[in-house]
Amino acid sequence: MNKAENNDQFDLETLRKQVSDVNRRSESSDGKSTGEPLNGYARQIAEQFSDGTRTPSIMIGQFRLLEFVAQFAIGLLGFLIWMDTEETLVVRALTAVFISALLVLALQTADCYTIPALRARMRLLPKIFVIWTLVFGGTIATIAIASHVSVPQLHSYLAWFAFGAVFLVGSRFLLAYGIRNWARNGIMERRAVLVGGGQPAKDFIRLLEQQADNDIRICGIFDDRGEKRSPTMVAGYPKLGTIAELVEFARLTRIDMLIIALPLSAEARILQLLKKLWVLPVDIRLAAHANRLRFRPRAYSHVGSVPMLDIFNKPIRDWDSVAKRCFDIFFAVLALSLLWPIMIGTAIAIKATSKGPVFFMQKRHGFNNEVINVFKFRSMYTNMNDATGKAAVTKGDPRVTRVGRFIRKSSIDELPQLFNVLRGDLSLVGPRPHAVLAQAHDRAFADVVEGYFARHRVKPGVTGWAQINGWRGEVDNDDKIKFRTAYDLYYIENWSLWFDLKILFLTPFRLLNTENAY
Repeated sequence: MNKAENNDQFDLETLRKQVSDVNRRSESSDGKSTGEPLNGYARQIAEQFSDGTRTPSIMIGQFRLLEFVAQFAIGLLGFLIWMDTEETLVVRALTAVFISALLVLALQTADCYTIPALRARMRLLPKIFVIWTLVFGGTIATIAIASHVSVPQLHSYLAWFAFGAVFLVGSRFLLAYGIRNWARNGIMERRAVLVGGGQPAKDFIRLLEQQADNDIRICGIFDDRGEKRSPTMVAGYPKLGTIAELVEFARLTRIDMLIIALPLSAEARILQLLKKLWVLPVDIRLAAHANRLRFRPRAYSHVGSVPMLDIFNKPIRDWDSVAKRCFDIFFAVLALSLLWPIMIGTAIAIKATSKGPVFFMQKRHGFNNEVINVFKFRSMYTNMNDATGKAAVTKGDPRVTRVGRFIRKSSIDELPQLFNVLRGDLSLVGPRPHAVLAQAHDRAFADVVEGYFARHRVKPGVTGWAQINGWRGEVDNDDKIKFRTAYDLYYIENWSLWFDLKILFLTPFRLLNTENAY
C-alpha cells in the first residue's frame, strides 16, 4: 500500500514544503515552467476565456458597502423630510452610521452575504426582515428610553424603517437576478482546469454538476497520459493537451483554479505536477471527494458538499489586490508630486548632454509572465542602447553616459516607472521586473533558478524586498539571481500592506548603498 493510504499523519503542509524545497534547490531543467506552444484547439478555447470575471468575494463586499451607504442615506433623507428641531443632523448621522453598520454586521453573522443566500429570492427574506426589525427597533427603543422622541421624529423613524425594508427586499431581488444572469453569461464564475483525466475526473465532474451552488466552470482537461488511461473526452469536457501546455494555457486565459483530479495515493505523481504548476498565479486544489483520509477542516474548501484540499492559494487576491492598488495609486501620486523637480532636471540634463530621447522603454516580464513595456530615463548613448537587456551593464561600461552613471547609481533612472504604476503594469513594491532576455553568464535566469517564474505570480514592483536587502545591480554569477528569487518568493508568501510600507520606507535609505549599481 502507498504511504498516503496507511499513514494517518500525512501532512498537507509537508507536501507544500516538499514542492517549495524541490523547486528552490533542484538543478535540473525539468520544470522551468516556460510552457510549450499550445495546439490550435487549446488556443481557440483559451481565447474564449481571455476576459476576466467578477470575483464573488469582491461582489459581496461591494454589496455590503451598498447596503451600508443606502441605509445611511435613507436615514438622512427621513430626517430632511420630517425634520424635527429636537434632533440635529449630526445626531441623525451618527444614528444612521450605527444602525447601518449594525445591520451589515448582523446580516454577515446570519450568513446572509453568501452566494447561495444572495441567489435565493424568497427563502431568506423573512430572516432578513426580522434582522432589520430587531436592529432598527432595538436602536430606536434605546434612543426613546434615553431621551424624548417627538411625533415628527417618530414619523421620520417609521419612514426610515419602511423605506429601509423596501430597499433590502428590492436590492436582493435585483442582485439575485443579476447573479443568475451573470452565471449564465459567464461573468461571475470561477474558471477551473482539471489536471488528470480518466474515471477520477469523470466522477468529480458528475458530483460537481449535482451541486445547486456550483459556481465553477470547467474550461478543459490536461493530462500527459495516453487515450487508454485518459480519453480525449471526459464527461463532455475535452482534453486540451499536456501538463506542459497547461502552463501556457493558464497564462493566456483568466482562470482561477487548477483542480488535480487524482487520488491522494498517487503522492509521487501529485508532487511532480505541483513542481510544474506552482509557479502559476492561481489556486491549486486537490479533489478530495473520493479520499478516505480526512484533514483539518481549514485544509478544505467546498463547492456545495464537494471537498477539495487547498494546496496553494493565489497570492494577493480579491480585496487584498484592491487594497494594494489603492496603496500604489496613493503613493505614486504622492511621489510624483514631490519628485517632479528632480524628474524635470534629469530630463534636461539627459537632453543637454547626449543626443536622443529622454525616455527609454524596455520589454520586461510582468504579472503572469506577460511582457510589459517599462519606462526609464535613458542612461546610455542612443546608438548603444540594449532594448533586450541581454547584455547587462557592468562597471565602467562605455555605453553609459556621464549623466547615466549618476542616475543609475542613485536609481533616478527608475522614477518614470511611477507612470507604469499608475497605468497598472507595475506595483510600487514587488519583485523587480527583469528584461525578457536577461542572463547570468550567458544562461537565462530560468535556467539558473528552478521555479524562477514563480516570482511572476504577483505584479512586479519599482522596488522590492530583494533590492533593499542589497540584491540589486549587475547579475554576474548564479548566486545573485538565486538570492534575488529567494527574497522575491519570501515577499510573495509574506505579503501585507505593512510589509509594503516597510519596504517603501526603507528604499531611500538602502539606495545609499551603490556598490552593485553601475
